[in-house]
Amino acid sequence: MNIPKNLLPQQWMLIKISSYLLLAALSLTLLIACQKNQPPQLSREAALGERAFNDPSLSASGRQSCASCHAVEQGHGAPNALAVQPGGPQLEARGLRTAQALRYLKTNTRFHFDADSKASGGFFWDGRADTLAAQAAGPLLGAREMANINAATVAQKIAQAAWVNEFKTLYGPNILNDSNQALAKLNQALERYQLEDAQFNGFTSKYDAVLRKAATLSAQEQRGLDLFNDPQKGNCAACHTSTKNPDGSHPLFTDFSYDNLGLPRNFDINENANPHYFDLGLCDRPDLKHRKDLCGAFRVPSLRNVSLRRALFHNGHFKTLEEAMHFYVERDTHPEKWYPKRRDGTVNQFNDLPLELRNNVNTKEVPYDRKRGDNPALNASEIEDVIAFLHTLNDGWNSNSKR
Repeated sequence: MNIPKNLLPQQWMLIKISSYLLLAALSLTLLIACQKNQPPQLSREAALGERAFNDPSLSASGRQSCASCHAVEQGHGAPNALAVQPGGPQLEARGLRTAQALRYLKTNTRFHFDADSKASGGFFWDGRADTLAAQAAGPLLGAREMANINAATVAQKIAQAAWVNEFKTLYGPNILNDSNQALAKLNQALERYQLEDAQFNGFTSKYDAVLRKAATLSAQEQRGLDLFNDPQKGNCAACHTSTKNPDGSHPLFTDFSYDNLGLPRNFDINENANPHYFDLGLCDRPDLKHRKDLCGAFRVPSLRNVSLRRALFHNGHFKTLEEAMHFYVERDTHPEKWYPKRRDGTVNQFNDLPLELRNNVNTKEVPYDRKRGDNPALNASEIEDVIAFLHTLNDGWNSNSKR
């Protein structure tokens, strides 16, 4: 602006003060805007849980933390394409199932049978843990994972951790005298971290922006969504809900139900070299041994961030969405593409289940309701469209993102 040169000193002072006030107001506005974009600060317990989550010293090997199998870059899923992750005292052991992604579990419930007597809820692939805290205890004490012998071993590790003083401040100076209570509090902190940290429940994908009317799907992505929802085509939304909930909250892309997909046997899992070994999912649980109808059923995972994962399903047999989608629609129309042949030339379909349990496989719902030689429910072009839509479920989207 043009300022007259013949101003009085008092007038110059007023201009300077006004300029300072304007700059202060702008700075305050920018600070408030930045704070609005920042995730909420974690509670002390959640912050402690974050430190524990990333601390490899809690494992018997001293080289494996929770984050080792649940990487932020993969949506808190497995960090690699291995079917199962290493573990044990020297990382010499191997797990039995893929490491599930930990995001969007905040509203999950304990395992139960719903009004239609269908299995629902629970944590892990078989729903055996009732809470995130109970789920955290599994890897800490699992012989194939972090491999602590018992609660006392975990308490000893906490006593040597860099954050032990924070642990004692939060839970009392004598907390480590009771190892079972110390383990319970550690699990509680890990649960609190997963409940509070925005990364676990961010709803920051492009699809979330679309639901907020802040973005628009491309033509291909919209076709993919339509096919995803169509009960006569993909029928994905039958289990992976895609519409807002009655309370207006955004969909989780899982209904936490269980399904038996009849996956091909994955011989990258060491135990599968034994022809008498089968991972039977729900009916491997001691409390469900008698429910033979549930054998082979595993919990339906969320599809949020699914394109970041490099090993899919409970046995990690498929590595890409392209493979998984083609399997979905061609499993019954072209089984020879997915299963080995017996000596007599017949296809050994559903070979990861004992013969007497193969009738448990879902063959009634679309797209599994086809017979050999039928046309698949989706063609190659339609599969590409669905995959384009699935990419919109990745967290961290902004208007400059490629997808």
